[in-house]
Amino acid sequence: MSIFNFFGRSKAFEAKLEQSQPRLYRLAYAWCRNAAVADDVVQDTLAKALIQSGQLRDMDALHGWLLSIMANCLKDHYRRQRNMEDIDDLSDDLLSGDPNPEDCYEQNQVIQRVRLAVGHLPLGQRQVVTLVDLEECSYAEVAIILDIPIGTVMSRLSRARIALRDLLLEYIKSPEIASAPRMLRVK
Repeated sequence: MSIFNFFGRSKAFEAKLEQSQPRLYRLAYAWCRNAAVADDVVQDTLAKALIQSGQLRDMDALHGWLLSIMANCLKDHYRRQRNMEDIDDLSDDLLSGDPNPEDCYEQNQVIQRVRLAVGHLPLGQRQVVTLVDLEECSYAEVAIILDIPIGTVMSRLSRARIALRDLLLEYIKSPEIASAPRMLRVK
């Protein structure tokens, strides 16, 4: 290959690259849905294509070759943008998938306090809050189950949630509150 053929191919190659730029941009934008990222990816693609032009053997395969370069450029862009965590900064608790004894104890304490707070509610409120929040019944279903109007269900639920909030805040301040009748767990 003479030096003149090399330069002739280079001009033709550059012209085809220039013609393919709008098509590459449309595809890059369709892939990432961000104009700035699409511009960067197309620019990286064209720069790599110019640098690696010797690898292209058949000019008819130019479009497919450019698309594979662009796909790799997009992957590289997303790889660079990914947030990395330093593994040394992570605590051992986060690395193990199993709950530790402290977490289990705290969870059991919360469950016990909620049960105790629910036990302090009047029967009507306790029934409504357990049916709606624990059993995930709709207001209409609760009204039918308890044979009360839907408005009564909503007002009892509202008062029950306010009372639970207040009782749980009291437990946070002083966890040693007189015990209430325990709520039995029915399966």
